[in-house]
Amino acid sequence: MKSIVVVVLVFSLILNFSFGFAQDSKKNSEKLVYKFNIKENIAPAIWRQTKQAFAEANSLKADLILIHMNTYGGTVVDADSIRTRILNSKIPVVVFVDNNAASAGALISLACDRIYMRTGASLGAATVVNQTGEKMPDKYQSYMRATMRATAESHGKDTIISGQDTTYRWKRDPLIAEAMVDERVYIKGVIDTGKILTFTPAEAMKNGYCEGICESVEEVLKLNQMENARIVEYKPTKLEIFLGFMVNPVVSGILIMLILGGIYFEMQAPGIGFPLGVAVVSAVLYFSPLYLEGLAANWEILMFIVGLILIALEIFVVPGFGITGISGITLTFSGLVLSLIKNVNFSFDEVQGNDLLIALGTVFLGSVGGISLAIYLSQKMFTAETGRFSHMSLKEVMSLESGYLGVDPELLLLKGKSGMAVTTLRPSGKIDIDGQTYDAMAVSGMIDKGTNIVVTKVEAAQLYVEID
Repeated sequence: MKSIVVVVLVFSLILNFSFGFAQDSKKNSEKLVYKFNIKENIAPAIWRQTKQAFAEANSLKADLILIHMNTYGGTVVDADSIRTRILNSKIPVVVFVDNNAASAGALISLACDRIYMRTGASLGAATVVNQTGEKMPDKYQSYMRATMRATAESHGKDTIISGQDTTYRWKRDPLIAEAMVDERVYIKGVIDTGKILTFTPAEAMKNGYCEGICESVEEVLKLNQMENARIVEYKPTKLEIFLGFMVNPVVSGILIMLILGGIYFEMQAPGIGFPLGVAVVSAVLYFSPLYLEGLAANWEILMFIVGLILIALEIFVVPGFGITGISGITLTFSGLVLSLIKNVNFSFDEVQGNDLLIALGTVFLGSVGGISLAIYLSQKMFTAETGRFSHMSLKEVMSLESGYLGVDPELLLLKGKSGMAVTTLRPSGKIDIDGQTYDAMAVSGMIDKGTNIVVTKVEAAQLYVEID
């Protein structure tokens, strides 16, 4: 009986081991596709997300990276960074052009190992233009031409054996890639001079720039023998979602209100308190996302800080209001505006007029709204009688009737007294009355040293004298 039990137990262990091994083998043989969407303009945010997506795909040991693309283009520098990351990827990368792969999108597509296009999609038109659609100078075009050619060349050549002859042909013709940038390129049967090349799916297939016409991601996976693969899709991190929220013009306007409102509140009370903390935190939240998005440069942030310092000097140090205050306001306003637009130093070639208007409106409305709100709240919150924080404000009035006096009583007794000017009064100086020296000011003109004087009035601890 014991022998039978032992046999059953051993048999059960063998079955469990075999089943577990089969499950592990199945799990290990399961294909994994990492899907990453590029469905907006190419910008620093897309480059950051690309780095995160490729890092996650590597950590998961994905068998294929699929880029689902629909973009009209974007910044060349970010597209070039994405292109380089794709070319250096050890995991094969394919792209599904779902309607558009224009300009920077075309460059990224050319870097992928295989290109698939939806019916009605387009690929090409990679001429470098500014935000208004105007063609940039030739130095930009020259760089883009070379980059497109190099990207096409990176895929190598096919070997063609015909009888005894062996020839080599580019898998993706570099001249075709250049024609997507330069209208001067002529390729027989492909493009005439004077036109920028943009492929339809059929044209791309014919010229080796598309491996298949598909209507869905599933069809793309089927053509790559990945129809049963597990798909992991990139999800933006909380930081990416937060940055996208913070660069919204409405949020930027609110932060500007808090910055200027906090500074105004702080100037109404001595010392450093909560309002300044609000202003500092708001400034960090305003500039940090813009800096990470590649909008706010170091010098633009510095311009804002210098502007605030000049305004503070104008208020607390320099008497009156002049060049210091005007310069401070100009620098502060300019720093806030320039941080919202895609200018390169003082070059505004890539700045669209609409973007500039939005930036100006955001900063202007935020500034006016912040200062107005600060004034309103300070009146409502700190009014001695009705304010919510009225207990923090001074209620008593130090009136003369109550015995409060801001002038030394001895000075009041000097009114009508005669003396002599110890120094020349121009108009202020020193006088002597009954052997005591006092500061005094001539009511009019200048009084020479040694001249007899008489005190005509005493105001705010100041003696006023005339010639006796």
